[in-house]
Amino acid sequence: MPILLQLLPAALYALLAVHFFRSRWLKPDLQSMQGLQPWERSALALALVVHAWVLREQIFPAEAMHFGFGSALSVMCWLALVFYWIESFNARLEGLQSLALPLAAGASALPAFWPAQHIVQNASNIAFRLHFLLAMLAYSLFTLAALHAVLMSIAERRLHSARLTRSLIALPPLLTMETLLFRLVLIAFVLLTLTLGSGIVFSEELFGRALPFNHKTIFAFLSWLIFGILLLGRRFRGWRGRVALRWTMGGFIVLLLAYVGTRFVLDLLGRS
Repeated sequence: MPILLQLLPAALYALLAVHFFRSRWLKPDLQSMQGLQPWERSALALALVVHAWVLREQIFPAEAMHFGFGSALSVMCWLALVFYWIESFNARLEGLQSLALPLAAGASALPAFWPAQHIVQNASNIAFRLHFLLAMLAYSLFTLAALHAVLMSIAERRLHSARLTRSLIALPPLLTMETLLFRLVLIAFVLLTLTLGSGIVFSEELFGRALPFNHKTIFAFLSWLIFGILLLGRRFRGWRGRVALRWTMGGFIVLLLAYVGTRFVLDLLGRS
């Protein structure tokens, strides 16, 4: 695929990011603070469709499945934006676009400059497909939760320092945002649990043994443990505020190291 076509999603996301930054952060008006406008929702949907088509051509260029560091980040950001687009019908998530869209622009451009060299084995296996789908859904929801946590942290610090801007005032109350954060974390945690379970089944089915004991598996289970402690702390100790945000970001970073970090190192070594 020509590199200009591969960069088309990044260009669309970048244009939308500039628009949302100018309309939501620099000079917010009453209309822009009422949620996504119809044309904005349509423009984002178009960018997502274009990105999905490009991902399909990058990951499945022929019979085999090619997947690497850049592809993983691109898929994660695409799914996170899909979840955001769907959730925006039910909740006001103003400000989140200005964080998610620049990240998506950078991630969607990565495969164009860093094409996947790794050919995924057993890509036609049903157990593997289920495991892969669950993993990407979990990663994307945790990505959205991490961005939501960053936005909450910005709003909380501005609130305590009495430096609220009009765009931050337009955000839902912090308690409402916190409820949404834990809902995202809970759903993602369930998906991560299913991912680890399906990974065990997939490994047993193909190799006759449980998951290999390597740093990828260790980081995956460590992130699962961190998010599990966070949810238990919320349930029994009433964790909230900065404590919850720190655990969310910590768990997300460890989760990134589990696959994306591993794939980055392997791709880097493969090119050296």
